[in-house]
Amino acid sequence: MEVRAIRVQATDQQPETRAWRRGLEPKIGLSGKLLLLTIPLILIAEILIYVPSIANFRLNRLNDRLAAANTAALVLDASPSGTVPDTLARQVLDSIDARAVAIKMGQQRRLLATSNLPTTIDHVVDMRQVTPWGAIIDAFVVMLESGNQTVRVIGPAEGGAQFIEVVIDEAPLRIAMYRFSSNLLLVSLTITSLTTALIYLALHFLFVRPMRRLTANMVNFRRDPESPASIVVPGPRGDEIGLAERELSDMQRDLVSMLHQKSRLAALGLAVSKINHDLRNLLASSQLLSDQLSSVPDPRVQRFAPKLVRSLERAIAFCQSTLSYGRAQEAAPDRRMILIEPVVNEVRETAGLASDTAVSSVTWVSAIERGLTMDADPDQLFRVLLNLVRNAAQALESQPRSDAALQQIRITGRREGSVTILEVSDTGPGVPQKARDHLFEAFHGSVRAGGSGLGLAIAAELVRAHGGDIKLVEGTLGATFRISIPDRPVDLHSLRNERARA
Repeated sequence: MEVRAIRVQATDQQPETRAWRRGLEPKIGLSGKLLLLTIPLILIAEILIYVPSIANFRLNRLNDRLAAANTAALVLDASPSGTVPDTLARQVLDSIDARAVAIKMGQQRRLLATSNLPTTIDHVVDMRQVTPWGAIIDAFVVMLESGNQTVRVIGPAEGGAQFIEVVIDEAPLRIAMYRFSSNLLLVSLTITSLTTALIYLALHFLFVRPMRRLTANMVNFRRDPESPASIVVPGPRGDEIGLAERELSDMQRDLVSMLHQKSRLAALGLAVSKINHDLRNLLASSQLLSDQLSSVPDPRVQRFAPKLVRSLERAIAFCQSTLSYGRAQEAAPDRRMILIEPVVNEVRETAGLASDTAVSSVTWVSAIERGLTMDADPDQLFRVLLNLVRNAAQALESQPRSDAALQQIRITGRREGSVTILEVSDTGPGVPQKARDHLFEAFHGSVRAGGSGLGLAIAAELVRAHGGDIKLVEGTLGATFRISIPDRPVDLHSLRNERARA
């Protein structure tokens, strides 16, 4: 009933979870986001290229006018009479697209040629003091203006002159700058389109497609997490995506294995709950019959009847707590100081082993210190030792019986300070390496074919509940399990109060 309730609850929550996930589905895929991100970045890069390019274009045109003015100044200054006819001066100025050319030598400024010189100059540009930021600002000022302003450009002169001046119209410069901007825009758009396409394709094949594959696999795996066919097959990539594929594949394999194990445990819990109900009724009837045996005067019956009653009581108690392992944990141990030797003898009798080989093929050897005590729950300690002894007996039965002297189970016990140590060993084939990796895990640590591994798992849980430790001792013949259980700390205040009351 408990398992069924859990499944119904999980089923009821699925529509809400799926609706919530549908609300979080992306409206724009990874490819669309990549494209929307790539285009603005390329455009920003083109703008960063255009701004200094247009400023540099303007400076180059002004430098060209200065170079042409220097050449014209050499021609005009070389006239024999020192004066130039107006017709020749106008032709020279038209060839360099200028209205006037002047040169300064020493303290004298000389006007070499002039043609339609305006009364006022709108802008003055000194090429000797141009800064990069100022050149950018001036370039955009020129492009945003309208009309035909006049510009006086000052620059270094050749020969012994200090500087040369040339007066030009701004309209042709603005037209040339617009033409350059349009050509640069076309080239930029072409480069942007090609670059965007190449970057998009490269990123699509390198990142988007693998991410789509991983996403699709995770969606399919969520729909059927118990199917091994949903596990992603990692590729040969050695980068982070390849690592993510391999880690996802390992995680999915572990999850599939865990889900299969949980399903088996759920089925096992349901089956055990049914068996527990009927078995408890059968054991209760057997207990009533065993109570009647205690009134039989036969000495042998009187000898074995208490043990039979005790075994039935343990079996009923085990049935009551059968589901405790799958539900949460074992009940807290009822600890008290007990003698070890009676518990060990009861384990031997319950396991059907004798102290000599005449009765049993397995030799039982008990080497418990005289009067050894342990602070433990006697019933839980009995279960721990019985599980270990039965595992040892099954290991001995699995090997050939060519030499009876080698079929031996040995229990030793000693005290080291406040810690009691018990060891259960056998002369069997030992624990294989495959079982050692998951020795104390249910359904993983079985040392024989067909075993479930629950015995060692339950024994380890009971020992840890006592604050102790259980481990496999290395380097011994067969298998040796060592149990170490410390005594509980003594509360001095409570002890003094008890002594005072006594």
